[in-house]
Amino acid sequence: MTRSNTSLAADPGHARLRVEGNPARERRFYKAYGLTISSELALPELEPTAPAAADIVIAVGPIDYPKPSLEAGTAFRFEPRQQYLAWQAVGAFLISDACRIIVDPAPGIDDQLIAFPLLGPVMALLLHQRGLLILHASAIAVGGRSAIFMGDKGAGKSTTAGAMISAGHGLLTDDVVALDLSSRDEPMIVPGFPQLKLAADAAAAIPIRQAEVRPQVHPAIDKAQHRLHGGFSPDKVPVTRLYILERGEKAAISPLPEIAALSAVIRFSYVTRFGRPALVGDFATRHLRHCAGLAGRIGVCRLEVPTGLGRIGEAVALIEKDLASDDRAR
Repeated sequence: MTRSNTSLAADPGHARLRVEGNPARERRFYKAYGLTISSELALPELEPTAPAAADIVIAVGPIDYPKPSLEAGTAFRFEPRQQYLAWQAVGAFLISDACRIIVDPAPGIDDQLIAFPLLGPVMALLLHQRGLLILHASAIAVGGRSAIFMGDKGAGKSTTAGAMISAGHGLLTDDVVALDLSSRDEPMIVPGFPQLKLAADAAAAIPIRQAEVRPQVHPAIDKAQHRLHGGFSPDKVPVTRLYILERGEKAAISPLPEIAALSAVIRFSYVTRFGRPALVGDFATRHLRHCAGLAGRIGVCRLEVPTGLGRIGEAVALIEKDLASDDRAR
């Protein structure tokens, strides 16, 4: 057996691993969710960092699991130490031990399109395996406090977050909200990465300064990626308020009773998108405990957002007032 000849470039955030006799992929290093990520895929959505010991390794290679059929479109398999997710049109992903992701792209698919499921449901499931509570939501930092926006598809989570950024507040994370519940008294939001996905009408109505709009990667994806070069909050922030977004005649906030709050947290937790099979082993008990703990400690409210992008400022003003009143109550 011959030893592979490997070398690692010294550029911060950008290293090339060369293996003799094999096609090489550039290995890049990023920061997201408080973790160092080493990736063979280009992920410009993330913040680059210097090469270091990686908490998460993303590699490209074959996965020995049955691929989804054209009719089914998807295939999922969940085990305590391995989770397999595959989309027929994009590729397959195998998570191992909550620290490694193997990516097997579909033929002709580039890194930009692979990044959508990789940084969405795949990353969400990996973070869940690492003991965080993951919500399908957007989160904003507001002067040491925070607002988390949950809701059904089309409710305006990212749009409301964008309006908050335009008003001078900082994005914590969009789509995948990771909560660290290790402190019983103060749940914390772990910042993700500086990107917000907005539909064209929302982007036109909400001016976000210092944002780079990346090219559309697929006709079926109706939201554009806005890479923020300002307006991102990189530090953990305590969870202050969770808002369930709904459309209404005027901006209004009403608190939910605890049982309804728990139901909402469970409903909008990311892992429930995969159903009961994803909660293998003791994950079901832990997940319910995390959801109940959050709903019992943090105010969960219904937030009615006026219909029409021209009135989004009314919701922003109400959120700011609500968070300020919570601060005074403390």
